[in-house]
Amino acid sequence: MLIAKLVKAELRFIMVNSQNQPLESANLPMRSNRTAIVGKNIKNRDIYLSQLISFKDTEPVKVVTGIRRCGKSTLLKLMQSYLLNSGVEQNQIISINFESLEFQDMSYKDLYFYVKSKIESTKIEFSGIKSPKKTYLFFDELQRIDRWEDAINSFRVDFDCDIYITGSNAYLLSSEYSTYLSGRYVEVKMYPLSFKEFVDFQDYSIEEYKSPLGDLKKRAVSANGSSVELGDLFAAYMRYGGMPAICDFALESGFNQSSAMTLLDGIYSTVVVRDILEREKRRGQRQITDADLLRKIIMFLADNIGNNTSLNSMCNTLSSENLLDSADSNSRGLRARGTKPATQTISAYVGALKESYMFYDVKRFDIKGKDYLRTLGKYYIVDIGLRNYLLGFRDRDRGHALENVVFFELLRRGYDVAVGKIDNLEVDFVATSASEKLYIQVTESMMDESVRERELKPLRKIHNNYDKLVITLSKALDDDYDGIRVENIVDWLLK
Repeated sequence: MLIAKLVKAELRFIMVNSQNQPLESANLPMRSNRTAIVGKNIKNRDIYLSQLISFKDTEPVKVVTGIRRCGKSTLLKLMQSYLLNSGVEQNQIISINFESLEFQDMSYKDLYFYVKSKIESTKIEFSGIKSPKKTYLFFDELQRIDRWEDAINSFRVDFDCDIYITGSNAYLLSSEYSTYLSGRYVEVKMYPLSFKEFVDFQDYSIEEYKSPLGDLKKRAVSANGSSVELGDLFAAYMRYGGMPAICDFALESGFNQSSAMTLLDGIYSTVVVRDILEREKRRGQRQITDADLLRKIIMFLADNIGNNTSLNSMCNTLSSENLLDSADSNSRGLRARGTKPATQTISAYVGALKESYMFYDVKRFDIKGKDYLRTLGKYYIVDIGLRNYLLGFRDRDRGHALENVVFFELLRRGYDVAVGKIDNLEVDFVATSASEKLYIQVTESMMDESVRERELKPLRKIHNNYDKLVITLSKALDDDYDGIRVENIVDWLLK
């Protein structure tokens, strides 16, 4: 059993606990919850694997989307392992990763005939079987193949196959391309690790215990009996985020701030270079040409998560703070080097960041008028560790950082999320699913009376029977205020 330390003795860092006091990191023992695949132990992602399994052997193409390095390739391997354990034979599975040099120059026609030859050779092997066996096709980062949709449609028409593909850019399923699939696809939206996955990956179980004061608390316990406070694990999660590579490195070697920066820099560079700048070249577009301007917009969005933001305000702020001195005058909408870029240029850059799944935007919803508003939405970054990499590892703006974590947890749980507006007040999130609606406020603490009233006031103005919830980092004085529940964020994330 592999026991690794989150932080080795010689590579220690300072975390911040839920009371905002400096806490020297404990040696946190980590073990793995993995599936053995071709000589490797791969961590399970049951949230997403169960979705793929539910659509196994159905007509729709299964499309896994999400930011690079969030675990899409691993998910395909886990699905293949599931198939093999379910009786599917190895030669029924064809898997191609288009990041490999072996396949990078492949055209859509090359892809079709390559797969066709594989399927036909399998038919010869199964020639004595009355019912030919189904073929399972797995294509990783398929968007790198021009006209990939023609090959996919041909596979669906010509062969008895079940198709799974991944993509790191929303352009894969833009209206233009999804039309080619005639609506016959299902999308599995993948995100970096949730806090619950972050704990599960280390093979901890959660147990309750009584503190010296007699109140009931929770902690994470490993199989060998060692334990760690959940607040400490959450502090690490809020510092380094949930990119699987971070946990992989910690399990094997332990890590410090320097190693985390290196890993996150690699992820960031891959997203910016491969999924934005290189993709623009492949598409023959000239809108996203200035890498420096792109980074400045990324920095602005990362620094303003949870703030009401418009393209005009973004444009004005970047100009007023002299952040556009190196703007490329050849970019569409830029009048000259160092001048204010046109809003459509900022829109193109922000759109590219959304397509790469690095940032998500949230619209405002008028709770009384029951309609979406066109102005002043918000942006959230897909992983809080990436934000810390961009802005520096320091205790900053924790309220919006907590908001960011809650937003993506709501997406993982299948909610549609908006920012609520009621009169001149704001509700952090209106979360809607097929079966329920939630009104949610997120705050660092409910201990201060003025803060407590500020958070409760907009919820009290909503006169309907839907659940209202305040999620907070600190323990509240009460867990219910006139029917408005108050819940600790760690407890809520572990549900």
